[in-house]
Amino acid sequence: METMVATILIVIIFMVASLIMNSLMAAQVTANTGNISERLHRLEYQYTHGLLQLPYQEDWNDWSIRAVLEKGVNVPVVRLEATHKTSKKNLESILVAHDPF
Repeated sequence: METMVATILIVIIFMVASLIMNSLMAAQVTANTGNISERLHRLEYQYTHGLLQLPYQEDWNDWSIRAVLEKGVNVPVVRLEATHKTSKKNLESILVAHDPF
């Protein structure tokens, strides 16, 4: 009888540990925005050096990226925005535009 109770407790402990590890890994994967941040920095570089035509839009690794020229308070700005298609997480970068309206 004690062997059966010990076996059930061990199975429960391993199941809880497995669920915790799965939850931590899933949170780490969804919170990782390094790749999309790097892509936004590359687009900033391309815009700064005249290699990016505005308005710009692309789908990249489950992210929807767009770059538009907008009127800021006193100066025109370029808004780079990336939205994850499934989690709807949003990253944004704003640059001072070198092209007048």
